[in-house]
Amino acid sequence: MSQEVNCAEACVNGCILGDECPNLEYKAQAAQFIENTSLDKMLEMAEEAVRKKMLERASQPPQWVLPED
Repeated sequence: MSQEVNCAEACVNGCILGDECPNLEYKAQAAQFIENTSLDKMLEMAEEAVRKKMLERASQPPQWVLPED
């Protein structure tokens, strides 16, 4: 029996489906990533992602928000 669960909301404090979770393969991948990646490397990856996001935003024209009349 498959249940529809919004994991981002329902599983904030841990998976509520346990062994029936359809995302177990991702859990294993995440655990392997954490096990095999140093904290320094993770921080480096995060800094690079932030830098790319800032460059992406800087290259887009400004969007003006006009007040409603």
